[in-house]
Amino acid sequence: MAAPPVVDLPFIDEGLAADIAGGLDAVEKLLRTSADSDDAFVAEASRHLIEAGGKRFRAMLVLLAAQFGDPSAPGIVPGAVVIELTHLATLYHDDVMDEARVRRGSPSANARWDNTVAILTGDYLFAQASEILADLGPELVRIQAQTFSRLVRGQIRETIGPRPGVDDITHYIEVLADKTGSLIATSGRFGAMLAGAPVEITERLTSACEAIGVAWQLSDDLLDVASSAGESGKTPGTDLREGIRTLPVLYVLASGDEGDARLRELLAGPVPDGQVAEAVELLRANPAMARARDELMAWVGRARADLSGLPDIPARAALLALCDYVADRSG
Repeated sequence: MAAPPVVDLPFIDEGLAADIAGGLDAVEKLLRTSADSDDAFVAEASRHLIEAGGKRFRAMLVLLAAQFGDPSAPGIVPGAVVIELTHLATLYHDDVMDEARVRRGSPSANARWDNTVAILTGDYLFAQASEILADLGPELVRIQAQTFSRLVRGQIRETIGPRPGVDDITHYIEVLADKTGSLIATSGRFGAMLAGAPVEITERLTSACEAIGVAWQLSDDLLDVASSAGESGKTPGTDLREGIRTLPVLYVLASGDEGDARLRELLAGPVPDGQVAEAVELLRANPAMARARDELMAWVGRARADLSGLPDIPARAALLALCDYVADRSG
């Protein structure tokens, strides 16, 4: 079994890159074991998305955060597996809610089997994560519970939309922080805590990782409009076709500019296939893209500010490089 690919970052330090690659290999082995079952069907369904691949981005953050303490501490790899199992479980559930047919280039679990199997498989992975977590101590159990609460809250808020009197854009950013940022924040927290890092360092890593998570999602928003299919790996305008109101779209819809009238008309709901090219072209030229990028850079700036207060070790340089990567990936 080959080790999963490390996110393509300029790690700067070869020793750190080797440590992270070795850690990810150990995570991959335990991840597959943890998702296994004596029941052949449960094992097949549980390993379906693991076999589909993934960069193990959250596990990488656990390992990087652990560099600020004792990176060889025994709980670090299990902690990273808890994070990945939780993330995978949410993907099974997300695909049901989104009626997705493909995940990571393979049929989604709900497409291969049905919604019931997908939901129960996600539940099984949550249970497996909890079993590992029980051996890591009550404080980490509490943090995981709080994180899961945020994940669910973010999904509920996204589903029902902003309440009366709540600004659409404020609501959107808060949903991103809960749905995406919370688990990425906990990745940093787990790595630092399990490695025995000081409290101040742990808090800085937690805050920085949450900001990176929000920035990552915002860069996806821009990529859906600005990139070519070859650059992003998906067809431009996918979110527009599905009627997903990303940050640039929200800025346009909130605009009172008469010149945006045609674009607002197009973006009022899912954009028909025959009008996607026009919508993408108009949105690319709209100031909303620059505003969304400014918001992205603000979150990157928050992450960099937190990271700049950390000890000057190769892991800090790698995390700062990650900030640059997130900023640059959307152009």
